[in-house]
Amino acid sequence: MTTQTTAFEALTFRLGQEEYGVDILKVQEIRGQDRVTRIAQSPDFIHGVVNLRGVIVPIVDLRRRFGLAADDTPATVVMVLNIGGRIVGMVVDGVSDVIRLAPGDIRPAPQTGSAFDTEFLLGLGTVDDRMLILLDIERLMSSDELGLIERLAA
Repeated sequence: MTTQTTAFEALTFRLGQEEYGVDILKVQEIRGQDRVTRIAQSPDFIHGVVNLRGVIVPIVDLRRRFGLAADDTPATVVMVLNIGGRIVGMVVDGVSDVIRLAPGDIRPAPQTGSAFDTEFLLGLGTVDDRMLILLDIERLMSSDELGLIERLAA
């Protein structure tokens, strides 16, 4: 986990009952779900690929990646992210809003010993009565498991 020293603007979204946030500067667009082409023998959390204006974009279903039920609803969308010059789509249960967090609004994520590794978290953001799980989307998408983005220089 990294320490935030400047204000952070997060696009908030839902996965199951929890609210997450990702750096708004990484978000290129939000789209409805397009028909995807499945890739044989890919992990179940790789939803497939789509052709987005001539670019082949892998689509990751974060619900499945995090072990949640992947039930589509009318609110289910794909967040298209630009990470290190690579375009990746993320299926989420719904997008809420953009929230600005001051450095004091972000707390370190507790070590839980669970299957979800906190190395993919920037921390927990608190605004009013809301708590956001802030994802380090670059680290998640470049993880050994996903390997969708080359590791960026530290």
